[in-house]
Parts: sequence; C-alpha cells; structure tokens
Amino acid sequence: MTSDCLPIASRRTFLQNAAITATAAWVPSGLTNIVFAQEIPYAAQIRADGRSATITTKRLRRNVSVLMGAGGNIVVLPGPDGKVLVDAGYATSQKQISQALDGTSRDPLRHLIDTHWHFDHTDGNAWIHAAGATIIGHENTRKRLSTRQEIPAFHGIFPPSPLDALPTIVFLDERTFRFNNETISLKYYPPAHSDSDISVRFAEADVLHTGDTWFNGIYPFIDYHNGGSLDGMLAASARNLHSVDEQTIIVPGHGAVGNKASLSEYVEMVSTVRQKVATLKKQGRSVSETVAAKPSAEFDSKWGGGWIGPKAFVELIYAGA
Repeated sequence: MTSDCLPIASRRTFLQNAAITATAAWVPSGLTNIVFAQEIPYAAQIRADGRSATITTKRLRRNVSVLMGAGGNIVVLPGPDGKVLVDAGYATSQKQISQALDGTSRDPLRHLIDTHWHFDHTDGNAWIHAAGATIIGHENTRKRLSTRQEIPAFHGIFPPSPLDALPTIVFLDERTFRFNNETISLKYYPPAHSDSDISVRFAEADVLHTGDTWFNGIYPFIDYHNGGSLDGMLAASARNLHSVDEQTIIVPGHGAVGNKASLSEYVEMVSTVRQKVATLKKQGRSVSETVAAKPSAEFDSKWGGGWIGPKAFVELIYAGA
C-alpha cells in the first residue's frame, strides 16, 4: 500500500501521529468509510507492527525464493549479477529482511522492482537503495511516491518520498531484463488494485509475481482513492490466468504462494460476491442493507481473516459493482 521512505525517523513520527480528517471526502458510488474506520487497521499501526515481524523464506524454483511476513511478499533472485528483489516490505522490518536475504546468499543487492507504490511494498526502498540497489517501477509508482498521497480507508497519509527511494528506471507498458540467468518481464496492468500495478515474470523459473492484483486466502483491498477498480481487478486476474499453466508458481501480493487452481478459486469468489452485491444494488439496497444481507457469507470463514473483513469487503464490492 503506500509510499516509500522519508528519512525513517521523521516518517515514523509522522505516520504514528497521522489520521485522515478528510476521510468522508472519499465516497465512491455512495460508499461510506464509517465501517472502514472501525474495521480496517491504521496504516501507522500496520507499519509499526513490522518491527516484530517474523520472516518466512520459501524456495520456489531454480534460484527464486520468496520472503513472507513483512508487508507484501518479497521475491528474491540471487546470483552473479547481484540480488534482484521484487518489493521492499516495511522499513521497520529492515533487520529481519536483511537477515533473511543473507540466508538466501551473500550476493550484494543490485536491483529492486516495485510492483506498485503502496507502503507495504515500497517502505524499504530507501535502505535497499542505500545498500546498492537500483529501483525499477512503473512511471505511476514514481509519480505517486514523489508526491503526498493518502489511503483514507487505512487512515494513511504519506508525504513525498526522498529521491533515493524513487524508481530511477521507469516504464509505461512493458520492460524486460536479463539478470542471473533469468529473463524478467515486467508488464503494466490497467488500473486494478491501484493505478500503478505491474506483474513480474521470471521466465525460466516459470514464476509469476502478481503484486496486489491477487490476495490469496484473504479478501482483497481495492484502492479506489488512487485509481483502483473492481473491473480492473477482475481483468487483471483474467490476464494472470491466461498467462499461466498448471506448472506456474504464482506469488500473490499477500497470502500463500499458489498456482492456477488457487488463483481460479479467488476469481470465482470475487465474481460470485460481485454478482450478489450487484443484484442487491440494482434492487435499490443501500450499502448498509447490502452488508446486512451478508452476500459474502459462504466465503467469510476462509477469506475474511485478513485486513479486510467481510463488512469492508462487501462495501468495496458495492463501490465498484
């Protein structure tokens, strides 16, 4: 979710004291933020929790691994060209992330790819750049990290990031690199989770990182305030499904590493809830009446245990249905 690092001390202080006072200004399609204020944790608290994060390292295929537990899932490709990372996690988890990276190899950090601009994916940009990495991202990621941003649903206000935390290699549609005997293809998604999402494909390993266009096993967040779209999330999932087969390892932005079958299950869940919510909305039901009808009930036990609970998820779907 959000912007990159300010100088760490000043940003920590700012975030811990920040609260959005203009939350009510964000009301897409009649969606209120009252439930969000009660149900979704504050960005400052999420980031602070990174100090005690426990990192789990999972080897995927060839030399590709994933680090889980400190923000968005971080993919690591070590080798003679230096480590390539996909996403940076929380700055507050620097110590744990550094130790986990050392556990994959002693190769230096050389490249960092941001899947989008949100703080749980870019908060560590500054220290990773200081360690030697060139940052790569979509031009919208650089634009958003360069200016003040808000995520009202998470009560997050993010000042502009310093220059050394910004991507210096940017692209518009697609970009391909060759590092550590892997062809790494970056491709922009039209607005989905946000307006800056990209996929990252490791061709030889057959590993796809979807960023936050896929949340595995938890309800997803759609950042309508910053260009996100329900239609775009479903379109991104359709593209992901079309681009993989049963052998592809798929890394979501959040949740367990999966495959085509688990991604298909996610798409079916979102599509089913969307259809139910759209029917209720067409009947003239308000957002509170739609929430009360519990259109996600059949999925809540499996998918409702993350940052986005059942009420907030239905509200998000209502906004885009």
